Amino acid sequence: MERGDSEQPCKRPRCDGSPRTPPSTSPAGTPSSPDLHSDHRTWGPEQVCYFLRRGGFGDAGLLGSFRENKITGSLLPFLDESLLENLGVSSLGERKKLISYIQRLSQSPAELMKVINDPIHGHIEFHPLLIRIIDTPQFQRLRYIKQLGGGYYVFPGASHNRFEHSLGVGYLAGCLVRSLSEKQPELQISERDMLCVQIAGLCHDLGHGPFSHMFDGRFIPLARPEVKWTHEQGSVQMFEHLVNSNGLKAVMEQYGLIPEEDICFIKEQIIGPPETPIKDCMWPYKGRPKEKSFLYEIVANKRNGIDVDKWDYFARDCHHLGIQNNFDYKRFIKFARVCEVGNMKHICTREKEVGNLYDMFHTRNCLHRRAYQHKVGNIIDTMITDAFLKADPYIEIIGSEGRKFHISTAIDDMEAFTKLTDNIFLEILYSTDPNLCGAREILRNIECRKLYKYVGETQPKGQDRIQKEEYELLPQEVADAKPSEVPLEADLKANDFIVDVINMSYGMKDKNPIDHVHFYCKADLSTAIMISKDQVSQLLPEKFAEQLIRVYCKKSDEESLHAARQHFVHWCVIRDFTKPQDGDIVAPLITPMKKEWHSRNSAFSPTSHREASRTRTQLKF
Repeated sequence: MERGDSEQPCKRPRCDGSPRTPPSTSPAGTPSSPDLHSDHRTWGPEQVCYFLRRGGFGDAGLLGSFRENKITGSLLPFLDESLLENLGVSSLGERKKLISYIQRLSQSPAELMKVINDPIHGHIEFHPLLIRIIDTPQFQRLRYIKQLGGGYYVFPGASHNRFEHSLGVGYLAGCLVRSLSEKQPELQISERDMLCVQIAGLCHDLGHGPFSHMFDGRFIPLARPEVKWTHEQGSVQMFEHLVNSNGLKAVMEQYGLIPEEDICFIKEQIIGPPETPIKDCMWPYKGRPKEKSFLYEIVANKRNGIDVDKWDYFARDCHHLGIQNNFDYKRFIKFARVCEVGNMKHICTREKEVGNLYDMFHTRNCLHRRAYQHKVGNIIDTMITDAFLKADPYIEIIGSEGRKFHISTAIDDMEAFTKLTDNIFLEILYSTDPNLCGAREILRNIECRKLYKYVGETQPKGQDRIQKEEYELLPQEVADAKPSEVPLEADLKANDFIVDVINMSYGMKDKNPIDHVHFYCKADLSTAIMISKDQVSQLLPEKFAEQLIRVYCKKSDEESLHAARQHFVHWCVIRDFTKPQDGDIVAPLITPMKKEWHSRNSAFSPTSHREASRTRTQLKF
């Protein structure tokens, strides 16, 4: 990443660390004229009025309104046209002149937007407050957490980290909220709102642990099954720690934010409504009123999943994976508008974009199938999880007040969690501690590509799904499914098998996310409509969720793998799952046991399968 100063000055007050001082007063006790070279954020209402008079805005009514509303210097850059109209500036021309005059306050060489050259979005600008957040240990930690976890061991290009993804989401959040503000000034999106949305985008992934989703999706549920912890929870905790440990509340105030309200708003955008919402109120959020409900749909859209987080990882992951990205977020931003739906405001798009949105969710599903849930990437994640579980009791991480934490308990202390990154992999790998011998061996096997072996994949039929509480029983089921018709050369136990259950969907389990999207038409930009699936195409999916079941074997010798495949195919017969794609080849004596599995058009008959199997065995011995 390259960082430099752009030629565009920041349109907000500068942050030079100067202390807040009371406005100077004359001997008579009345405020004197402010020093226009001093920090204007320290001005009181009288100094602001003097500044306005200096610019030719000396209307007594206007100045009185500024005094009455206690408009201070720190608030000046956040005044937009709607707020100035409320303050009594009725003329559009006067409002524009006044805004232009106020913007001169920030035309300082020391206060320039910072520019970062991103491989996905090009040269992107960041407000100085965002740079202050980026330049903290808590945010820089994201440089050392792989975006795709174990996927890097499958896709050599997938070396990117949570750091650059977070920068991209912060940038896109600013693009969308600013576009809405420019198209619809009646929404009264303030500079405060825009900054908060950008900060939420920037900090939404602060809570990821080593190897990203492996940590909260695999490791923590096994290491601490009593704890219901997500990386979103970690993100809001880490954000609080970031703000407090770096003294950023004062900096936020300097840029016109109100920490008590805005920190709450930022956290709500990341994790959703608080657990204790406002009583007797249909609106669950505290950070912003329901008139600004659409702001909660930008970073992490809980309604339908269309948000800037997805837009960045679609583009970024496809770039690094070598996969084509078919979704154009710039087009969505061009057509995005806010419409009234019931008594709420929601982000809507043009009706002609409905097909593109189906393509977006299809792209998401393809990425999961081809990359995020890759069979080898998943087993590497599983092996890293096994290594971490073995190492957990012996790893010590120093947290706040000198307390010691383990890998699994570091989530309880953000100072300790700040030190927990992908680097723990190398610490275990290169350790000489005899207690870490078992964990070290697993990680060495990953490096030497001695992985657990893939046995096969199947799916439940119909609406049947394996429930989460059944997962831990599945290895024993596979071990018990020993076929009596086939002589096996290896005796396998439950701990020789790994059963990985993957729930694939369009993001809302078995629901169609487009059923939760509102659209508008060219003829009426303000009226929101719904579009059903049958109005779009007959070729769209009938179902929006499926479950994949993959089985792996920890033993890698040929006899054990042959036996494992027989166990697996027989288990599929017993559970009435779909026939594995290679079932006829790897288990020719078992697949004929189900009539619907026997294909008359198969290239080989069951008899020839048996002969081929016998021949293979005879040749072997």
